[in-house]
Amino acid sequence: MRIVALVISDRASRGEYEDKGGPAIEAWLKSAIVSPFDFAIRIIPDGRDSVASALLALCSTDRADLVLTTGGTGPSPRDETPEAMADVIEKELPGFGELMRKKSLEEVPTAILSRQTAGVRGTTLIVNLPGKPASIRTCLDAVFPAIPYCLDLIGAGRIETDRAVVEAFRPGQ
Repeated sequence: MRIVALVISDRASRGEYEDKGGPAIEAWLKSAIVSPFDFAIRIIPDGRDSVASALLALCSTDRADLVLTTGGTGPSPRDETPEAMADVIEKELPGFGELMRKKSLEEVPTAILSRQTAGVRGTTLIVNLPGKPASIRTCLDAVFPAIPYCLDLIGAGRIETDRAVVEAFRPGQ
């Protein structure tokens, strides 16, 4: 099982800002997943082309099973993660974004500005997360119960979770 956090930030990619999103994703995953997995953090600049290129490489060359992006989903001009996702994925899974926005709206009214989504390319699941650590936790808590089964369905690696943190849903279990 190979999981990559793809941090999308002009400032972090230039070293002007300490990324907190990648480490927040890593900490959450380490608390929730009990099966072995490899984890990496990659930091790239915002922009449709840079994000699409990175996603393609992670899916095709690096063969990541799960890519969790953070950043680039807002309305500002450089936020083009959803557009890059559309260029790369073969199947969109809009329910992920719908649920993340719903849960985030319970905490902050600006969650309505988020354009998060998820999708599949080959045997890789890609999920767009927000950039703030507290929001990342909220969103992972909401959507992760469906992720292990989704990975099973697309032929990716298998994830087992700590039921005290998040209970993965698999029909028939």
